[in-house]
Amino acid sequence: MQYDILIGIASTFGAGMLAQWVAWRFRLPAIVLLFSLGLIFGPGLGILHPSETMGWMFRPLVSLLVALVVFEGGMALDFRQLREAGEGVARLTMLALPINWVLGSLAAHYVAHLEWGTSMLFGAIVVVTGPTVVLPLLRSAKLQPRVAAFLRWEAIVNDPLGAILAAVVLQLMLLHADVHAGVFFTHTLPDLLGAIAVALSAGILPAYLIRYLFTRDLMPEILKTPMLISMALVIFSLCNLEMGGAGLMAVTIFGMALANLHIPGVTELRRMKESLVVLVVSVLFIMLTADLQRNVLAQLSIPIFALTVVVLFVVRPLGIFLSTLGTSMPWKEKLFVGWIAPRGIVAAAVAGEAGVSLKEAGYHSADLIMPAVFAVIAVTMILHGFSLGPIARRLKLTLSNDPAIAILGSSGWSINFASCLRKAGVPVLLVDNRSSALLPATRQDIPVLRAELLSQHGQESLEERPADYLIATTADGIYNGMVCGHLAPTMGRQRVYQISPGVARLDFYHGLSRDARGKVLGEPAWNYTLFDTLFDQGWRFSATEATEESASMFGNDENRLDILVVRRDGGILIRSAEDNDKAVPQPADYMISMVPPDVE
Repeated sequence: MQYDILIGIASTFGAGMLAQWVAWRFRLPAIVLLFSLGLIFGPGLGILHPSETMGWMFRPLVSLLVALVVFEGGMALDFRQLREAGEGVARLTMLALPINWVLGSLAAHYVAHLEWGTSMLFGAIVVVTGPTVVLPLLRSAKLQPRVAAFLRWEAIVNDPLGAILAAVVLQLMLLHADVHAGVFFTHTLPDLLGAIAVALSAGILPAYLIRYLFTRDLMPEILKTPMLISMALVIFSLCNLEMGGAGLMAVTIFGMALANLHIPGVTELRRMKESLVVLVVSVLFIMLTADLQRNVLAQLSIPIFALTVVVLFVVRPLGIFLSTLGTSMPWKEKLFVGWIAPRGIVAAAVAGEAGVSLKEAGYHSADLIMPAVFAVIAVTMILHGFSLGPIARRLKLTLSNDPAIAILGSSGWSINFASCLRKAGVPVLLVDNRSSALLPATRQDIPVLRAELLSQHGQESLEERPADYLIATTADGIYNGMVCGHLAPTMGRQRVYQISPGVARLDFYHGLSRDARGKVLGEPAWNYTLFDTLFDQGWRFSATEATEESASMFGNDENRLDILVVRRDGGILIRSAEDNDKAVPQPADYMISMVPPDVE
């Protein structure tokens, strides 16, 4: 038994991380791979039986892991950003959620013939489109900013709100199972309101305590992340003693409160928790899917498949259409948002726990909750995961699929650099926090973004454009390094570059730490002063097609500054003295270089 548990844990962690890497490498929906692995290891080959192997520990462990996922989702909900996102996003969350709940409940009752209580719970579960599913898809799809904002904020808001709704409905059903309607208002409703009040207090008050400790330097940095995670788990467990499901509401509110109190340093801690959540989601999805019994899959009937079809093609599109009436949303955006709604980890976890609880409470159709929800999860993950990109391109709702470069800092030579990249077919975005500095670029029709990339608003604005590479070109080397260090966890440390902060500062021991800056663009001597001086002397950026002879001289010609290579297939190789492998162009690639006036 001991070795079975160890083998199961090792295979789950290993397979989960392998699936995440394969999904990232080949731009596949990770959750589809995790779901498939769970089915193969569990009902397919019979290798994993989590609930049998772990016994009574399985459900509590799943509950705690789900609490961490929901807590991290709550921390992503900043109400300032929600207000800035516009009326369309507010309608997709505040209005579409209850509409989809009602429509989903009606569909479950009349199509799959579930009891009213079970139908209401099914409707509440399937309104959730969590960020752990949607955001990875958006990062690879390169949607237009407006459409990306709709799906992004709907996922962030619906994750905690949908979890709260499902928890409330579940507890209402459990309390009402053996209670006559006459005593509902005297016993059931007061208990429910009391549990909600406890969840609100348990979520908000600890958040203020955290702010007090963090802002007064009463908590060492090394304990901050463990403290937040431990407090979330304690809040979840204690509130569940008051009422099952209240813990889920409490940790969601706790995360939301932390996000909106804007405590310094919490953003960095959240990045650590995001990495933890990736691991948790991987393990959870494999475990929950592997724990499906073959008799559950055998319950997948024609009514359940019909319900899945109705949810996909009637409930979701109709809910989006009704909630966006009277808005300026074009029909293409309504059609796209009405289709894309992959369900994920929260729906799976709630369905697993709800089925057992409802069956014990005497609901005859409780056994159908899990197969019905998992049918929706499986179909939406596969169809939405693989169709998001092609449908968006068909509706012309995407940006260019070619790798894009964001250039930080608007100056004469950086504008010329951006213009040259555009002529070579590279999507480019010029970023600065000064309107006057961006005006010359606007006159040349170069896409611009006025934002401070060290702010949360600036980072999210950049994510909505999405850029694959960043080149920081301001005159302040320290600022360039701060921006690169700030964006490296999101974009990738090998994809953020900056002009050299100075030859001496490239020393890894005495100079500016590599962790505190981006990769050096080109050679260590290529600082801002060099680029600016050469530009004043008439040097300009030029894109030339590589031949066998010119390609062999790339990076070795002292009469030009070779910057990067644009591959024939659309890939980009940016030259850096810190690379182990030098960028080598192939014939027919484009070489972007800064050349003197007599060569241009």
